[in-house]
Amino acid sequence: MENLVALSLVAVYSAMGVYTIAFILFTFDLAKRSAGRPATAAVIGESTAQQAGSVATAVRVTTDAAPTGATRYQRVAFALAVLGWVLHFGAVALRGIAAERVPWANMFEFGLTATAMGMGVFLFAQFWKDLRFLGAYITGFTLLSLGIVTVNFYVDVVPTPPPLQSAWLVIHVLVATLATAFFAIGAGLSVMQLLRTQREMRKAEGLRFLDTLPGASTLESLAYRVNVVGFVFWTFTLIAGAIWAERAWGRYWGWDTKEVWTFIIWTLFAGYIHARATRGWRGDRSAWLAIIGFSAVIFNYTIVNLFFKGLHSYSGL
Repeated sequence: MENLVALSLVAVYSAMGVYTIAFILFTFDLAKRSAGRPATAAVIGESTAQQAGSVATAVRVTTDAAPTGATRYQRVAFALAVLGWVLHFGAVALRGIAAERVPWANMFEFGLTATAMGMGVFLFAQFWKDLRFLGAYITGFTLLSLGIVTVNFYVDVVPTPPPLQSAWLVIHVLVATLATAFFAIGAGLSVMQLLRTQREMRKAEGLRFLDTLPGASTLESLAYRVNVVGFVFWTFTLIAGAIWAERAWGRYWGWDTKEVWTFIIWTLFAGYIHARATRGWRGDRSAWLAIIGFSAVIFNYTIVNLFFKGLHSYSGL
């Protein structure tokens, strides 16, 4: 078992090294796009004749075109991201084999698995839409999160506490990690939407790479669809958690801190979906609400686990 745990850590650090190179190359890709010619904005001069002379009027036309083709940096970075994810997934699998259970029974294992899940969702999402422009965000976030959980939250493999010895550990936490992965991608798309909007309004003069991204409305639509999937998973997380709580503690709901924050997150994303679908909350307002929702997820994982005591105190620290 000790050998497998050591191999898992080697795979973790190897994945972090590969992710670092991928992050640098994704950043170089954005820099190269910034140096190139804007692809989605142009200035067209129109001349109109008047009695005393002619006046030239500049009209800016903004389109909602798709991103330009991948650069060499982006292709290599994406290949390295795949390699990093394979190593990352291997680390998760080795940890699970060593523990003889699913590898998400404490904060370190949850962080290890959730970051692998987030990177995996990003990679497989390419079969749906080309989201490689989020590469710097995803690899950077994964690298930072993986480094924090490995350095600060690492614990040795220990027996699972009695309340966690249940099939619901597999179902409840697995679905929660999937929801977190989709919310992370949705937040990244919302950040890009805000930046793209500023660019279209000519308030982000130095970020020319934004001209190679889809338009703000397209990014908003993508973020909405991704967050809806995350919301479905989070709804199931809430329901599965209540069922598990009844099996473990004899009640479905007890206003435990973790339960309350899980419900707050559900409410935030429910409000996001409802406001956008029925109240016309589009543009910057919907983007900020999605970002706030994902921030609540991060708060729930870090601050609530570390500083609030309750029945869900299984951080292992």
